[in-house]
Formats: sequence, C-alpha cells, structure tokens
Amino acid sequence: MAIRYALPNGLTVVFEEQHAAKVAAFQVWVKAGSADERPDQAGLAHLHEHMLFKGTERRGPGEIARDIEAHGGEINAWTSFDQTVYHIVIASQFARTGLDILGDAVRRSAFDKDELAREIEVVCEEIKRSSDSPSRRASRALFATAFQTHPYRLPVIGTEESVRSFTREKVLEFYHRHYTPRNLVLSVAGDLRESELREWVEEIFGGDWGRPYAGPVERPRDAAPTGRRVHVQTEDVKEAYLHLSFAIPELEHPDVPALDMLAMVMGQGESSWLVREVKHRQHLVNDIHASAYTPKDPGIFSVGLTLPPAQATKALTQTARVLEALRTTLVPEEELRTLKSAVEAESVYRKETVQGTARNLGSYQTSPGGLESEARYMEHIRGLTLEDLRRVAQKYLRLEHAVVTALVPPSAELTEASVNAALDEAAKSPGITPPERASRPVPPDAPARPARSTAASARSEVYQEKLPSGATLVVRVEPHVPLFSMRAAFTGGLRYETSEDNGITTLVSRTLTRGTTTLSADEISQLSDIYAGNVSAQGGRNSVSLKADFLSRYFEPGFRLFADCLLNPAFREEEVARERSLLLQDILTREDKPSSLAFELFARTLYREHPYRLPLTGEKASVEKLGPDQLRAYHRQHMDPSQMTLSVVGDVRVEEVRALALEYFGKARGGAVAPKQVLPEAPPSAPRTEKKELARAQTHLVMGFQAARLTDRWRITLDVLSTVLSGQGGRLFVELRDKRSMAYSVSSFSMDGLDPGYFAVYMGTSPEKVDAAVAGMRKELERIRDEPIPDAELERAKQHIIGSYEIDLQRNSARATLLALDTCYGVGLDNFLHYSEHVAKVTAADVQEVARRVIDFDRVAMAVVGP
Repeated sequence: MAIRYALPNGLTVVFEEQHAAKVAAFQVWVKAGSADERPDQAGLAHLHEHMLFKGTERRGPGEIARDIEAHGGEINAWTSFDQTVYHIVIASQFARTGLDILGDAVRRSAFDKDELAREIEVVCEEIKRSSDSPSRRASRALFATAFQTHPYRLPVIGTEESVRSFTREKVLEFYHRHYTPRNLVLSVAGDLRESELREWVEEIFGGDWGRPYAGPVERPRDAAPTGRRVHVQTEDVKEAYLHLSFAIPELEHPDVPALDMLAMVMGQGESSWLVREVKHRQHLVNDIHASAYTPKDPGIFSVGLTLPPAQATKALTQTARVLEALRTTLVPEEELRTLKSAVEAESVYRKETVQGTARNLGSYQTSPGGLESEARYMEHIRGLTLEDLRRVAQKYLRLEHAVVTALVPPSAELTEASVNAALDEAAKSPGITPPERASRPVPPDAPARPARSTAASARSEVYQEKLPSGATLVVRVEPHVPLFSMRAAFTGGLRYETSEDNGITTLVSRTLTRGTTTLSADEISQLSDIYAGNVSAQGGRNSVSLKADFLSRYFEPGFRLFADCLLNPAFREEEVARERSLLLQDILTREDKPSSLAFELFARTLYREHPYRLPLTGEKASVEKLGPDQLRAYHRQHMDPSQMTLSVVGDVRVEEVRALALEYFGKARGGAVAPKQVLPEAPPSAPRTEKKELARAQTHLVMGFQAARLTDRWRITLDVLSTVLSGQGGRLFVELRDKRSMAYSVSSFSMDGLDPGYFAVYMGTSPEKVDAAVAGMRKELERIRDEPIPDAELERAKQHIIGSYEIDLQRNSARATLLALDTCYGVGLDNFLHYSEHVAKVTAADVQEVARRVIDFDRVAMAVVGP
C-alpha cells in the first residue's frame, strides 16, 4: 500500500514497501521538462540531466557514479517534455547512502564551468548519434508537424546550436527556477521501513533550499485542427517511416482511458487489428503499432509504420481503412474484456521490480490528478463499454483532421498529393473488418489461487530433475507476485549455422509461435492475451529458446499453450513466407543502424571461419533459400525434448510443474541428432582492421580480442575487468567521455560462447575525433593490462557487478533465462547460486592476469563504420 506525505518545505514523498528483494529504488521527479523552456533554453532541461551527476558541493566530478557503483547500485536519468527524472537502484543495506547521493545531486549540484563545457560537447555527440537514426528523425518530424505552437513540437534534446550557446549563468537560472522542493516528487519503493525513510528524507531533503517556487510555466496551446497536415521528407534511407496521427486531449481528460484502449485494439500486440490486417494478412508493412500519447497537455493518437518504400501509399490507405472500421464497427465484447484484463495485469507485472513500482508512483503523483488518478483510471477502464470506444473513435480519429508525416527514399514516390489521395480513398470506401478472431472456445477466467506467504522463507531452493526423455527440468518458487515465467533452451543458434543456411535460427524463432498443428497464429495471440501474458521464441549465438510469461492463475492453460508451440509448430508456408520477407527487409535496412553494423563487421573481422562471424539475421542469399522443410528439419533435429532444458520460475507449485512437464516432455520424439561438433578458431595471427564507408554524422568503432568460453571460470574475472572499464564510473566513461568529451556512448563488452567469444570496447564519435578515440581506447586497454588496479577501483567494479546482478534478477523472466541457459550450456547451477561469491573473490592480480591473456594488440581486430 502506497503512502504519501509532504515535508514542510513542500517536497512530496510517495513510498511503497516491497520486501521480495533486498533492493530499494529512489527517484526524484522534477516537474519541469523541455516544454517548460524558453526559446533560448532549448535543450536545457536535458542538459541538467547530464550535469546533476557531474559534481556537487561535497562530491567532485565522477564521484557520484563511482560512489553508487561502489555500493552495488545503478544511477541514471531521463528527460521528457513534462518531467526530468533522476533514479537510483541500490541494495537496501546501502539505501541511506543512495538517497544521500541523490539528494546531494538534486539539491547542491556545482555546475562547474569546465565540466559544463565538457558535457555540452558530450550532448552534441548525443545529438549527432540521434540524427543518424531514421526512426528518431521520423519521430521528430511527427511532433514538429503535429504541434504548431506548443513546445512539444521541439526536440527534447535541443539542437547543437542551442546547446553550444549555454553558459553557467543560464544553467543556474533554469536550476533555481525549477529545482525547488514544491516542484519535486521523491518516489521510493523497496526493502525499507517507513519510519527510517521519513527520518532520512527529513535530514537530506528537509529545510529551506533558498529557492522559492515561482509557479508553473505558461505554455502556448495549439488551436483545434481544421484540416490535414502532411509532411513528406525524402532522404537516403532503406526503409520508409510513416506516422498517421490525430490530436487528442491531455492526460486527465475523461476520454483518455477509452483512447488508450483504442490504441490497444488498433495496434498493440499480435492480435491487434492493424497487425492482423495490414501486417499479417496484406503483407504491407514490416512493423505497425498504435499509441495514445497523453502528456500533461493535449497529445496525439498515432499509428507508426515501417515498411518497404514501394508499399507506402497502399499501406497508408489500408491503415486508414482500419481506422475507419473502428468508427463504424463495435469491438467484439470478448476482445474488450480481454484487453481490460491485460491493463490490470500490467500493474502486476510492474510490481516485479522496485524501480517499476517507483516509476509508477512517481508518474501518477506528478500528473495533474496525483496519486489517486491511478485508481480513477482503473475504474474508468473497468467501466468502458463498446459504445465508448466507438464514440471516441468517431470524435478523434477523423481523416479530414489527420496529420501524416513520412521519411522515405526518393524511390517511394510519395508526395503530399498522393497522401491526400490515399486518405480520401480510405474515407470513401467501406472500412475493413479485420479477420475474425479465433472462434474456438477459451477457458473461463481461472479462479484465484489460495494466498501464500510472501516471506523470503516461502521461496524454494532450486529443484532439478532429469526427465525420462533426457530433458532437464529446473524449478524455483518465487511467490511474491502472482506471475510465472518459463524458458525452454536448446543448444544450437548461430553456432550451428553455415553460410548456406545462415539466418535459420532467427527464422525458426520467428515462426515457432506462428501456428501449431491445431492453432492458428491468431489463436495463439488471442490465448496469450486471455492469459495476460506472452509466448515468444529467441535465437542467439549458442542456443534457441522459447519463453513465456503469464499470470499464475493461468498456470495450467499457459503451460499447455507453451508446450503446444514448442512441440507442434506447423511452419505453414504462408507464415514462413511472411516472416522470411520481414527478415529480408531487416537485412536490407542494416545500414540504418550503424552501431549494429559495426558489431557485425567486427565479428567478420575477428572470425574468418567460425560461425560466430555470421550475422544473426542471416544474409539475403541464404535466407531466400529457407522454407518450411528446412525449418521442420531443424526443429526435429535440434529441438527434441531429449535436448531440452526447461526452467520454470515464479508463483508455482513444484508438483504441478513436474506433472505437466512429464506429460508433455517426458518422452523423446526420435528425431534428435547428436550435438554438432564445431571447431574453435585460432585468434588472429596479426592485427586486423576492416572499414565500411557510411555517410553518417558519427563514426562507430569496435576494437576487441578473442576471449572466454561460457565454461571458463576466468570469464568471471573478465566480467570484473570489463566493469572496471565500463559503467558511468568506469575508466572508458571517465577518461574518454567525461574528461575528453569524445563520445556520448562508450563502453566495453564481453560476449561469451560455447567456443571462445570476444571482449571488445565500443565508441560512437565524430569523424574528426576518430584517431584520438582509437588512441584513447588503446591507452585504457594497455593501462588495465600493464598496471595493477587500485583496491578502491577493483571494489567498485565488484560491488557494481554484485549489485546489478541482484537488481537484474528481480524479474521471474530473468531468473528463468539464467537457470535455463546455464544448465543448457553445462555451466550448472553454481553460476546462479554463487556468482556473487565468485565475483567477490576476484583479486587485482587475477584481473591483470586475464587482461594479459586477452589484450594482445598483435591479435586485435577492429571495425570502423562511418564517413
């Protein structure tokens, strides 16, 4: 149960106790975002997000991140139009320290002049990175067109020109105006007691800050729409990006719950109308989704499409026809009931983590309706009728008032005239009625399961059993939220592929849930919605797996659906053709994602023979040859129950899990083949560098070496080495971003495999900084190899790993994934149960030994992608 109170100085505190994990989350919500800026302040709210962690009266530059990471915590921030939010997640034993650091940053930031100059350069790198993303450019065009006078038309991040104009005086003006107690909300969730929290908050946030509240900023409003707005932007992109949008009211308007529900009906999930009609039946788009964006001031209802450029006009017409159908056709009552349950279930999923709970509390408390608006919203959702949905569709989704924006290549031949013609045609023609939803009977709402203790003692140890088929079953009971997660893992993945069938793992994973011998793809999606969860497959470098999450009251039907998808995929020709076409489009648009392209180039540079050199999505020539027969053969040979590791984690009973596992997976099916023998590849015998020219604002660099296997014990030491370099307190961030402003994004990565993986560092930087960036990356790698790590730095890295491990494993899905993959790969339960203990034992000498083992510049590989 959440509590709320206010300090005498006006600061509001919202808090909810959660003791399932020894973790606490603190968030400070500042009720000021980019929409509160004057024209000469564009991007200033976002710059504050960067500067508040750059030093205070008590802590020097870099100390805040180092202190948090040294106590096993994570710190970050985000900026929106209406708020700026600073958040910390930390082990509850260090909660007082975390809150003190957050309070110090928000209340007493120093805004050092030299630090400001460096951070302005970092933000300019972030702006360049954003400008390299077609989806970001398309989104900016949408807001710039949908809003004519309101500040929502401007990018949150600002422009390079505006950001470079900022002085310390201008920063302090904004800070003193908005960072005052009456304009802040402190949101807290986790393993704390109310009495101790109240004491800490008074000490850290209480008293007079000397910054009186000047009241909210007046924002100009847009006039009501009187016609269409169309903006078509032509650029060198491989994929078309379209938005079809409409003006809608602000967050507290009574029509918002119905608009949110309309967005779910229209384009959220595989069973939504647009996905079924425009994507799956007519094959017009690669992706389509709908959202109702309702911020503090009036927002937009938007349908976003990514698609082959040649389909743009037809896709727009068909999308508009589905919208017209919502204005004339009642949503089926069963569909509305299912979506109402999904909204309520989402509140359960959010409570899996303390940071999710804190975000929920902060979001509602900073809204105009306050914390109580959550209960009102849910009440409105429960009371929605079919007529309510049709009424708001008729009121707001009017094609004569549509806003259409498009980012397309010249080949799309899309113009303002053709957009208007497409919408006119949709308005004249009858609306589409999407394909009928599954007519098969669905189980009635499952009864609530008996309440059980949520104390830590109610958790089980890990239960493990070998089934008669040869499958391994792993179960862990976690009863604190009424959810469960499952994961079935099989060795395979990219490691089993050749250049001839490259991409087969990805195509198998994309089609595994697109129909079984008894269920269609739509029926699987519908049942997933009814059980308030999802089932999906995933292919990786070393494995392929199926995962599912459901409310625990649907344990048995959810398990049976999962088992049907795993055992009986149909791989129907039409579904395989559809997913193959989408995969080929992903391959075609690789150049629109230059950082991913850099890692693919790095893999091809480091490995010349091993399958790890291949891209996960495959290549055009190999994917075009894949069909149902190849997928069925792969499934028969590599995904038999005898080869499976199945993990189930959450609010379950071991005996129920075991009974269903034996029923479905207790017998082998006879088609399995022996594990594929893959020869490891020797490291490079000389340095290798590959470059790809790409006309972008930034250059992307990846430098790395062959490294550990999953079964190597020294990979844990490599994790520590990587953490010394990465994170906001790590050497790469401090030396290359904080001190030298070379990049917005810089980090290190360790990719483990069943064969030797890699350790690499990455940076995205301006082209003129490339030589200095390469030299800087190399210098930090040499330093960690040649110089012993100071004790304080080593402890920071180890505590950060241990704390992050606990934070990451709050979700059932994360625990189920780790248990399944570790068991599948032969790592065993030791990693899950004792990983933190192993990390704690790593010494500076261990790190240096591993650094010398891995970092060898005679065997380095480097990839460079950019202009």
